[in-house]
Amino acid sequence: MTIYITAHLCETASYTTRDYFEGAIMKPTPHIQTQFLSAHDVAAIVARTGIADTLNGMADYIRQDFMRWGDFEKCARVANHSKDGVIELMPVSDAKTYAFKYVNGHPSNHRFNLPTVMAFGALADVDTGIPELLSELTLTTALRTAAMSAVATIALARPGSRRMALIGNGAQSEFQALAFHHLVGIEEIRLFDTDRKATDKLMRNLAHTNLRVFACDSVAQAVRGADIVTTVTADKTNATILTPELIEPGMHINGVGGDCPGKTELHPDVLRGASVFVEYEPQTRIEGDLQHLPADFAVTELWRVLGGQVQGRSNDTEVTLFDSVGFALEDFSALRYMRDTAKRLGVGQSLALIPELANPKDLFSLIHPDATAATDKLVNLDPIRYLFTSAQTA
Repeated sequence: MTIYITAHLCETASYTTRDYFEGAIMKPTPHIQTQFLSAHDVAAIVARTGIADTLNGMADYIRQDFMRWGDFEKCARVANHSKDGVIELMPVSDAKTYAFKYVNGHPSNHRFNLPTVMAFGALADVDTGIPELLSELTLTTALRTAAMSAVATIALARPGSRRMALIGNGAQSEFQALAFHHLVGIEEIRLFDTDRKATDKLMRNLAHTNLRVFACDSVAQAVRGADIVTTVTADKTNATILTPELIEPGMHINGVGGDCPGKTELHPDVLRGASVFVEYEPQTRIEGDLQHLPADFAVTELWRVLGGQVQGRSNDTEVTLFDSVGFALEDFSALRYMRDTAKRLGVGQSLALIPELANPKDLFSLIHPDATAATDKLVNLDPIRYLFTSAQTA
């Protein structure tokens, strides 16, 4: 008996020939490759794309996803708290793609020369569960948090806002400053941090830009005359960075650092005197500065403003406040952006996270004493040799 195989069949024979011979050999699992992006890969994407275009692109993805809010299955993140910090899991999905992020927040990590925030995450196919992307999210989270602040500010601040106060000059501060510069049009930033070395670091890192940057001696000095005030402090404590007497008519406030129970930045009366907007209300009531206020305190979810369902700012003297805690949908957007950009630029690598099995119901075969022989015979089988041998036997 003679068998002829075309070149096309040879290329796909690892699957096709087994379809023809199911009686002789079980159909194997597909060869699954997961795209992987390291911190260096993400840095390379930013370098090749440019920080302004990266932030703009990420902001566009965030807007797109927030405007289809109803498509997503959402929940508040799952948190494990300790005296020194918090570790969180943040899941979200639509009908096609599932995403999650693992992230910590440990403000005292500087004692060990470690970052305060470290993160990674994944995208998976909903229909099969196949992990399609595994990515660092430490750098990506900083980018998406800044992009989210800009998205909210564009929707809520007075048009023509050009001066901002940035309170808290740690690891997130450069990203916030650049997002507001490139996306919002901020020209002047006044800085304050209780650690003057942090402010000096920030000023050095912004020296290459056209921003006018000033170091201030107090929160009050920094916020005086500002159109926008952004607080992004790290201490896990109920702080009062902003108090009511500091707030001027028409200001827009981004409260970014208050993002878990017992970690806040704003006096409750600052919220009471403002129109308050949030990402996902059930989560913000637990984690945001909103945690200090009663459950019936009125807030508006930002997606309704972005989607045109409700108005954001109603006049130039209104004080608007975005109580930002970071929501899983933003990570979904950021992971999508990084996946798509990495593919376009050819950045990253493939990982074999999922085992390739001759019989998908026989996971034990990977560690069976005859696993090596079985793998050679069933998984790495040369299709032409197999067909030739089968033909001769027939």
